[in-house]
Amino acid sequence: MTIPPEDQKALYRHLLLTRLLEERMVSLYRQGKTTGGLYRCLGQEATAVGTAFALEEGDLLIPVIRDLGATLVRGAQPVEILRQMMTKADAPAQGREGFLHFCLPEKGLYSGIAMLGTAVSVLSGMVLADRFLGKKTVGMTYLGEGGTSTGAFHEGINFASVQKLPVVVILEFNRYSYSTPSEMQCAAATLADKAVGYGVASAIVDGNDVLAVVEAARRAVAHAREGRGPFLLECKTYRRKGHAEHDGQAYVDVEELAEWTRRDPIAHFERELDASGVMDPADRAAVHAEIDADLDAAVAEAEASPAPVADPQFRGVRADEEAIVRRRRETFVGGLA
Repeated sequence: MTIPPEDQKALYRHLLLTRLLEERMVSLYRQGKTTGGLYRCLGQEATAVGTAFALEEGDLLIPVIRDLGATLVRGAQPVEILRQMMTKADAPAQGREGFLHFCLPEKGLYSGIAMLGTAVSVLSGMVLADRFLGKKTVGMTYLGEGGTSTGAFHEGINFASVQKLPVVVILEFNRYSYSTPSEMQCAAATLADKAVGYGVASAIVDGNDVLAVVEAARRAVAHAREGRGPFLLECKTYRRKGHAEHDGQAYVDVEELAEWTRRDPIAHFERELDASGVMDPADRAAVHAEIDADLDAAVAEAEASPAPVADPQFRGVRADEEAIVRRRRETFVGGLA
């Protein structure tokens, strides 16, 4: 499968945008201008970007906390993410939530779920509903090592398999579940081995090679769309920062970290672009400058956005009790008639 030059250029822009936006987010976090934690994806950009790039318009995606690149590929704008982190009134969640916990239904992008593994069942229900509507929707979501050990993951993947639902689960093997090394969290040789017991197809790919990820993800998406059931794609990558920005990463061997830094996904792709002649250093520098200028404007716009106003009615958080009582009364009276 050959990836056209224009797609490669788009992939590079998404990878670089993810990295540079995250660096801006770190700066804002350290200045105390954001709310909540910051969960970095440094070193994992190719997995999120490459997998989301394989989806088509109308497909559904539920990211988790380290999938900033996937949200950008699906069309979320940097200023929206910055407003979200700063809990601004005009953020997608209107100041009620932080980081990637927001929905953009018009882009097929839905909020990650706090309880890891639960998104598999939620996404299965969403694509099942679309099946009833005659749609060929594919749903994609993400998990790490720890998430595949939860009961919710096993229940969800079993249901999706039995129903032959078009769900693609991306297993981000990033070496650590918080501070727990993968071999202390799971005895399986690979995460993809967990698919066999449920009759689910699977594959393993180098998660730091964005072109390989795109090709593998496109095969997984095609498998699901053809009605052959779910697909688990394990991407071997590495989390080069702590669990969150507050985590000093003292449990990580410095030589291991240095080895994975040498395997940086953006640097790897730049070498491939040089070899193929698709983008030379001058072209890439121009993209870098353009993104920097766009992010300058996005940060300024987000900082100028208004803060949310406390709402004593809790609109959008709790149900309208008066309306519920009114509907129940009308239903009861109608039934008596």
